[in-house]
Amino acid sequence: MGKAGCCAPSGGGVALEAPSISANPDGHLRNCRPVRGGHALVGTDTPQIAPDGEGPLVRKKVRDLWVEAGAISVGQFRRFVAATGYRTLAERLGWSYVFFSHLPDNGEGTLGVEGLEWWRRIDGACWAWPTGLDGPPAEDDLPVTHVAWQDARDFATWAGGRLPKEAEWEHAARGGLGDVRYPWGDEEPADDNAHLLNIWQGQFPTLDTGADGYTGPAPVTAFAPNGYGLHQMVGNVWEWTAEPFRVRGASREARQINAAAKGRKLLKGGSFLCHRSYCYRYRIAARTGNTPDSTSGHTGFRVVYDRAP
Repeated sequence: MGKAGCCAPSGGGVALEAPSISANPDGHLRNCRPVRGGHALVGTDTPQIAPDGEGPLVRKKVRDLWVEAGAISVGQFRRFVAATGYRTLAERLGWSYVFFSHLPDNGEGTLGVEGLEWWRRIDGACWAWPTGLDGPPAEDDLPVTHVAWQDARDFATWAGGRLPKEAEWEHAARGGLGDVRYPWGDEEPADDNAHLLNIWQGQFPTLDTGADGYTGPAPVTAFAPNGYGLHQMVGNVWEWTAEPFRVRGASREARQINAAAKGRKLLKGGSFLCHRSYCYRYRIAARTGNTPDSTSGHTGFRVVYDRAP
């Protein structure tokens, strides 16, 4: 099995040739919102997980963008597959990682990841069958998952867009509020205000109370949008970005982290499996990295466009 990451299992370094994808000449049914550019805030001066490179707070210039209102949905991805015949990495490998409690008998008898035994290797799990061929098919309004970084980039190319840079992603997530911890401000999510986002409530990994209404991924527009009209920039599913995972700085520790993370891609936003006691990464400045061949049931992506639809 692949090496375990902090929040998600990593792939095993598999490189399989992907089909050549070009932009869709007939256009793409976008569901995007305008985000005015300017000097974006990136990071934080109060990092919670310092080794992830959350700080310091810096300013970077970004251009005007059009950003998908939610993570790319199963329905959007289904149209892409129907138009191109695309097969994701998980489909070509024949398996992907599924969280154990989403499986019959908690996935007993399946292979797990050392140190992250709640992740199980399930034959047939992919974007269309998120818990494997014995489970229900994916619902169109849910975020597409089980997509590798290349799958996300290929969809973005077909859609006439691209994956966001970290500065663009954070600028969009802040919704015009400036230096805040979450897309709605600094209010900490708890069971009595669980309507804010989709994360884990209870005791990870054995009990998710579902106080927010979900014990798995939620529809991509299920929770209220931020000031730019963007839904679930934090929680729900991790989102691939265009950039490699790197920690800023020239310290010995930063160099060691970057050497160990070589080849990994940056993800933002956290997921429905995040819990403050285990993975406090559902904050705007939070970040993680994973190998580009990694696929799992809590990782998706969002597309940005440089031109208006």
